[in-house]
Amino acid sequence: MLEDDARAEHDGELGLARDIPRRDFLNGLAISVGGAFAGDLLPTLAQAAQRFPQDVPGYNPTALTGMRGSAPGSYENAHALRDGTFWMQAGPTQDTSEHYDLVVVGSGISGLAAAYFYRKQRPSSRILILDNHDDFGGHARRNEFHTRGRLLVTNAGTLLIDSPLPYSPVARGLLSELGVDPPALAAKDDHPEYYKGLGVGYFFDKETFGTERFVAGFPGDFWGDSLELGPWRSFLEKTPFTPAAQHDILRVETAKIDYMLGLTSDQKKERLSRISYQTFLLKQVRVDPSVIPFYARRTHELWGVGTDAVPALDCWGVGYPGFQGMKLTAAPYHRMGFTAKGYATPNQPEYRFHFPDGNASIARLLVRRLVPGALSGSTVEDIVTAKADYAKLDTIDAPVRVRLSSTVMRMTHVGSPSSAKEVEILYARERRVYKVSASRVVMAGWNMMIPYIIADLPQEQQAALHYGVKVPLVYTAVAVRNWQSFHKLGVQFIHTPGMFHVNVHLDYPVNIGAYQSPRMPSEPMVVRMVRTPCSPGLSERDQHRVGRAELLTESFRTFERNTRAQLARVLGPAGFNPARDIDAITVNRWPHGYAYEYNPLWGPDSFFTGGPTPNQIARKRFGRITIANSDAAAAAYTDQAIDQGYRAVEELLA
Repeated sequence: MLEDDARAEHDGELGLARDIPRRDFLNGLAISVGGAFAGDLLPTLAQAAQRFPQDVPGYNPTALTGMRGSAPGSYENAHALRDGTFWMQAGPTQDTSEHYDLVVVGSGISGLAAAYFYRKQRPSSRILILDNHDDFGGHARRNEFHTRGRLLVTNAGTLLIDSPLPYSPVARGLLSELGVDPPALAAKDDHPEYYKGLGVGYFFDKETFGTERFVAGFPGDFWGDSLELGPWRSFLEKTPFTPAAQHDILRVETAKIDYMLGLTSDQKKERLSRISYQTFLLKQVRVDPSVIPFYARRTHELWGVGTDAVPALDCWGVGYPGFQGMKLTAAPYHRMGFTAKGYATPNQPEYRFHFPDGNASIARLLVRRLVPGALSGSTVEDIVTAKADYAKLDTIDAPVRVRLSSTVMRMTHVGSPSSAKEVEILYARERRVYKVSASRVVMAGWNMMIPYIIADLPQEQQAALHYGVKVPLVYTAVAVRNWQSFHKLGVQFIHTPGMFHVNVHLDYPVNIGAYQSPRMPSEPMVVRMVRTPCSPGLSERDQHRVGRAELLTESFRTFERNTRAQLARVLGPAGFNPARDIDAITVNRWPHGYAYEYNPLWGPDSFFTGGPTPNQIARKRFGRITIANSDAAAAAYTDQAIDQGYRAVEELLA
C-alpha cells in the first residue's frame, strides 16, 4: 500500500495526472489514442455519414498523439493471419467489383514510388494502393504538434535523405523530378547556428555507472569524433570513471595504435568483420571491462543493437574510435559499402538533407503527384506546411486511389501463376473482408508477411522472405513549452546510454518555405528521444525478436512514465519540470522498423561467398506479383526503397 502511495505521488510529480493532449479532436469527437485504437472510435463518426474514417472531412492522423507508429489497430489482423485464426472468425467477403491495372500493397516510399514509376510508363493506368495503417507513408510519416499557438512538425520514422552509397540514377532522378535537391536545400534551409554554443553532453546514471552525473563538453560530434587529447582529458576527468578507465578511453579515442600489426588492410578487415566492436575493445584494444558501458549502446540508433552484436568493421566504417592507427583503406566493404569518414566523393556533394518531418515530405510529394488535389501547394518549399485532404485519396473516378486501414489478407492468381491474367486480392477493413482484382500487383509491404498472404509461393522463397527480422525501434517526440533547460546546460544533444531512451536531443533546426523552426530558448520545441529494445548476448535477429515482443506489450502509460522520469532526471537540475513543461507526448513505436541488413557475425554465408542472398531469393517475381520494399534490398535506406519499387515495376512490365 505504501509502495502504491509512493508511486502515485511520484506519478503526480512527473505530471502523469496532468491533462495534456492524450486526446485529439476530429469534428468535435474526442479520439483517445493513449489506449484504445483510434480506428475503433473514428468509424462512429464515419458510419453516420456512411463513409470510412479517411473520407471524413478534417481527418488528420498526423496530429494524433499517444501511441503512434504501428499503432493499435494496424497489426491485429496481420497477427491473426499469422496465428491462423483470422479466417476462422472472418465474415463473408464483399466483392467491390473493382478492377485495377495495378494494386500496390504498402503506401511507404517504395510502394508510392512503384505507383509513380508505373504511371509514368502507363499514364492511363488505374492504380489502387492499400495500406494497413491509418496514414500513408509507411515508416516515412510525421507528427504534428499544435502547441502554444505554433505548429511544430517532426519525423515519426524515416529521418533523412542519406545513404552509405551514392544514390542510383533512378533514386536521384525521382527526387529531382519531385524538386528535391538535397545539397541545395541543406545549404539554404539548415540552420545549425540556432544552436550555436550548444554542444553534446553525457548523462551517467547511477544504475549503470554507480553515480548520477551530467557532464557537458562531450568531445567532437555526436559520436565523439575528435582525436585531440585536451578536450577528451578535460571531459573524462569530470566523469565517474577511475583513472585507469579514463586512460583506456583516452587511448581508444585518441591513440594511433595498430592493434593487428603484420596484417594487410584486407586481412584486418576480414578479421574485424568477424568480431564485434565490443570484442575488439576488450580483446584487441584491451580496455578494462568498466569502459564497455561507455560504448555499449552507442550503436543502438543506427543498428538497433549494442556493440556486442555489431561487427567492428561496421563501426570503423561509420567513424567509431579505436581504428586511427590501423591503416585501413577506405574502400567499400560488406554491408551497404560503407566507407570511412563520410559518404561524399570528390566529384559529388554530400547527398544529405533532413526535412522538418523527415522523409514524410518525400511521401507527401509523391502522393501530391499521384493524387492531384490531395495535398495543397506545388513546390518542394511548401510541402511541409501543405494541407492534406485525406477525403480525396480514395475517390471513385480518380486514376490513383490510396485506401488506408486496409490490411491485405490473401492474394491468389486466377488460374496458374504462369498463365493467369488476373490476381484476386482480399483485404480486411473495419472488421469486414473486401475483394478487388488487378492485372498486376507490387507487394511493397513488410516482406515477412508475404508468405502468409500468398500461400502458394515456392517453399524456398517463403523461407527467404521470413529470414530478415526487422529492427524494432521507438522515436518518442515530446512537445515542451520551452528549451531553456538545454540552453542552461549548454547542450543540444545528450547521451543517456543507461536509461530507457538512449539519447535526448533538440529537434533539428530547419526552415523551409513557411515553416520556421524554434530559434529562441523561450519558444516551444520538440524534444526527441530514441529507444531500441534488445537483449545483449543473443544473435542480432534474436535480439530484434525479443525487442519486438517487448514493444508490443508495453503500454503508452509505461512509455509516458519513463519519458517523464528520464527528462526529470536529466534536465531537472537545469529547471525542467515535466509536470509543468510537457505539452504533449507522441510515441512512434515501430516493432517492425528498419529493414534487416546482413551481419557477418551470424551470416548468411551466401552474402560473402557470392551466392544468392535471402533477399535476392525472396524478391523473385511470382506470376503477376512482384516484390519491393527496402526489405528486398536488405538495406534500411530511402534510396533502396525507391530502387526496389522501380525494379518491381520493371519486372512487371518486362
